[in-house]
Amino acid sequence: MTAAHEHLLIIDFGSQVTRLIARRLRELNVYCEIHPCQNVTDAFLAEFAPRAVIFSGGPDCVTREGAPRPPASVYDLGVPILGICYGQQVMMQDLGGRVEGGRISGGGMAEFGRAFVKPEGTLDLLKGWFRDGHEQVWMSHRDHVTALAPGFKVYGTSSNAPYAITADTTRHFYAVQFHPEVHHTPHGALLYRNFVNLAGFSGDWTMGAYRDRAIAAIRKQVGDARVICGLSGGIDSSVTALLLHAAIGDRLTCVFVDHGLLRQGEAEEVVTMFRETYSMPLVHADESALFLAALDGQSDPETKRKIIGKLFIDVFRKHAAEAGDAEFLAQGTLYPDVVESVSFSGGPSVTIKSHHNVGGLPEKMGLKLVEPLRGLFKDEVRVLGRKLGLPQGFIGRHPFPGPGLAIRCVGKITRPKLEILRTADAIYIDQIRRHGLYDEIWQAFAAILPVRAVGVMGDGRTYDYICTLRAVTSTDGMTADYYPFSHAFISETATRIINEVPGINRVTYDITSKPPGTIEYE
Repeated sequence: MTAAHEHLLIIDFGSQVTRLIARRLRELNVYCEIHPCQNVTDAFLAEFAPRAVIFSGGPDCVTREGAPRPPASVYDLGVPILGICYGQQVMMQDLGGRVEGGRISGGGMAEFGRAFVKPEGTLDLLKGWFRDGHEQVWMSHRDHVTALAPGFKVYGTSSNAPYAITADTTRHFYAVQFHPEVHHTPHGALLYRNFVNLAGFSGDWTMGAYRDRAIAAIRKQVGDARVICGLSGGIDSSVTALLLHAAIGDRLTCVFVDHGLLRQGEAEEVVTMFRETYSMPLVHADESALFLAALDGQSDPETKRKIIGKLFIDVFRKHAAEAGDAEFLAQGTLYPDVVESVSFSGGPSVTIKSHHNVGGLPEKMGLKLVEPLRGLFKDEVRVLGRKLGLPQGFIGRHPFPGPGLAIRCVGKITRPKLEILRTADAIYIDQIRRHGLYDEIWQAFAAILPVRAVGVMGDGRTYDYICTLRAVTSTDGMTADYYPFSHAFISETATRIINEVPGINRVTYDITSKPPGTIEYE
């Protein structure tokens, strides 16, 4: 918890979109934290002392014995509370209302998908709403409220939810049956803005203030000790390195492991920026020969990842030991990683995703962790990067996987194939930049397929590789759709690749969404 800021508590009942609530609040410069309901005790509430509370949605039924509930003391805090979907139902059930299961047939009350809410009276929470007489919202509930708790009134209804919006204005308790955090509720952000205004938030959560407090916190935690940081060149590790360097100067050493699977010119760009621009102690561990020898001829995706992961840890440990006696390891852990690592039930943490750049290192090296970004979302990290002076070209870079080109060289890895792929990818990205499309795309890259095709160049027969191009739009990488390039762009790009890259005689464009596909190929 960041005690220096006004803060809001989100009690999570297991909704798949709880993180979106936090995103909406952070966009309003309001600091918030998500905590599973089982972890929210009377003692926790007393220590956290939130200015307001939000109950998330969830998959359970509030009438089921043992269904998740907040502590009764939350209603006695004297702060505004907003219940969403399951959060509305648990509020009604706790405070004396009634909830029943939905009936799919016979005039049912369940609602899934788009719905339209009409106003019933006026409510400060809804300022700016209903300009067209109704509001589109996103419903996802089978159970429903059938009787309001004492003190509550109805302020909005839908065809299947007569209690779509309810409130007890005396106690500042508000409850909605829909999900205002999803984009299918177009004006949901306005509802959150009204709620934090009612709660008296001043909007003091800014990246400028966070930068100063993070630097002070690092100095307090680290003291006079040395720190090492695994630098990949991505936004998370780069911002982590800049914060640490601002806090402790040359007592930070960055280790950049070059596994020979980077994009064209990437290693030189990273090393030059951090050594020359920021005068930062940096170990450039060029271990490409080691990695490529171990990967030569490997075709199984999981085998590739395991080889790269093991070698990375071995190489990092070796060069970190040579850099001096460090006591701390800096990681670019983000808030979504923290939230995902804690189960909704409050039980043991689940495994952090395997592509984390320094996964397993703290335990193997006996180091203490410094994680200055663990309270931030990706978009906040980008803003912080700007505050720290990181060039826009780095801030806006497309995501790049830890295994690098190894998982874009589908099938067997060979050095010639990697060079072909690296060159084709550089041309593709150059085309995207030339046409001013780079910032519209979440991620774009070229891949080499494990097949060859017959072609004709001049009067000769060729038998070369097929290059496939991938470009997707997304907000968080969890789902994605292909970017709708024009035919003219695809044609121009394919012509360049075939003319400029020996070894490729055919180019395709992948229009698969996620799901059912994934963004990467392996």
